[in-house]
Amino acid sequence: MSIWRNAASVEELQERARDTLIERLGIRFTQIGPDFLCASMPVETVGSTAANLCVDAEREVCLGQEINANHLRPIREGVVTATARSVHRGRTSQVWQIEIRDERQRLICISRITMAVVAITPQMRVS
Repeated sequence: MSIWRNAASVEELQERARDTLIERLGIRFTQIGPDFLCASMPVETVGSTAANLCVDAEREVCLGQEINANHLRPIREGVVTATARSVHRGRTSQVWQIEIRDERQRLICISRITMAVVAITPQMRVS
């Protein structure tokens, strides 16, 4: 069963990222499944994107409250892949666990992000 309220393909997510910081940083969405989102990237933003796919985008937005990360091994070159999985999706908050692996599938970092689910106010809307 899918957790996503907003269906999107990898291609659609990449298109949404055009001319944004996501594109500038070289982040590439690579896979979306019923309960996970993967992206290859030099830095981590996959948890925030996954959280926002789980809310009514017309009424709510997810904003970062807290993030922690345990860096388990160094990486000096190459590409890392992040996989975000939902730990908790509530009415007012979400918690996501993100595993970051290198090209040899070695665990580089394990992270947890807490997102606040807030109602979009008129001041937040972009014309």
